[in-house]
Amino acid sequence: MKSFRRQISWGLVALCAQFGALQFALADEPHSMTGCLAAGAAEGTYMLENVEGGGGPVAIPKSAVDLAGHVGHKIEITGTTLAGTDPETHTMEVTAMKHLAGSCP
Repeated sequence: MKSFRRQISWGLVALCAQFGALQFALADEPHSMTGCLAAGAAEGTYMLENVEGGGGPVAIPKSAVDLAGHVGHKIEITGTTLAGTDPETHTMEVTAMKHLAGSCP
């Protein structure tokens, strides 16, 4: 019985490792997220908060779109994942933005 449990445990470890590799491989794929835009700690940086479906907050240190006029608005951002310093925070470079509402919940 112990060897069966050990096989199951190692199988789960291998599955998790494969999933992590898949996430890393897809990290550069453009994706979209919806939430509330807030100013970041440094000038010219932003955060996407109250992200729909969880997965937030999102740090936005770089953007090809001028986001300054949309602070406090509900928006959808599209971009690619950047290697962040905080593993708790998803970090993106924004390539496109869609305005959804003039205020956030």
